[in-house]
Amino acid sequence: MQTALLETHLGSLSPTARGKVRDIYSLNENELLFVATDRISAFDHVLGSGIPDKGRILTQLSLFWFDFLKETVKNHVLTANPAQFPSELAPYLDQLAGRSMIVRRAQMFPVECVVRAYLSGSGWKDYQATGAVCGIALPSGLRESDRLPEPIFTPAAKINTGGHDENISFDDVITAVGADNAQALRRLTLEIFEKASRHAESRDLILADTKFEFGLIDGEIVLADEVLTPDSSRYWPADAYAPGGPQPSFDKQYVRDYLESIHWNKQAPAPSLPQEVVERTRAKYLEAFRLITGRTGL
Repeated sequence: MQTALLETHLGSLSPTARGKVRDIYSLNENELLFVATDRISAFDHVLGSGIPDKGRILTQLSLFWFDFLKETVKNHVLTANPAQFPSELAPYLDQLAGRSMIVRRAQMFPVECVVRAYLSGSGWKDYQATGAVCGIALPSGLRESDRLPEPIFTPAAKINTGGHDENISFDDVITAVGADNAQALRRLTLEIFEKASRHAESRDLILADTKFEFGLIDGEIVLADEVLTPDSSRYWPADAYAPGGPQPSFDKQYVRDYLESIHWNKQAPAPSLPQEVVERTRAKYLEAFRLITGRTGL
């Protein structure tokens, strides 16, 4: 197994941001370089261990979905082919190959466009407390992981302070981006989700919920960042679906379970992971990639 890439170093080119997973570089006023590292976060902390190949898996999955959805919505990707990268990046292709893409700079909306078809995660907690999710009333008596009558748009405000994003109402979206953009974001989110859900179903997967990010390029709404990866989406194996509690999934389940088992206080510094947890988590990401794309190799 390869060593996890936890941080990129591209000579004199300094990152404009290092997120929980991505290192972002400004190439010029119109283009950014996105690099997905192998960092993994849980409970809002980046852990001391990475998951080898995780960044490649996330990047290749996003590229698959960007292409799959190109007739539905434009995206910000210019190229993921290292042969087309600027010559200044040539010495660093060992860090960039398979895990990077050059994208057009977009004016990003300050809203996470979340869509839920099943009652899970923060949506389940919201429902337990209020009988609604993001102000959308739901039938009484629903169980955790129950399928909703129809997918619902449950946006969140982007909070860049390291904490969880905050669920907001559709009226809050209108206030943040204007009525026309809000309507367009909701329509696109639900349309993309429907198309992606059909594909997931054909691969014996349930797409329970996901979040999208959109921005404006030349006044047109485009899909940006990562798309329908296990880091931004809740995928469940269809043959194991049993509502009434949490479902097995293809995300960081093993990591969260391990951290709960050692009673970590969820404060810095974050612990490292034992090799078994790293390998099982990597296997889950690879399984999701194989199921969604039909490909066996990255």
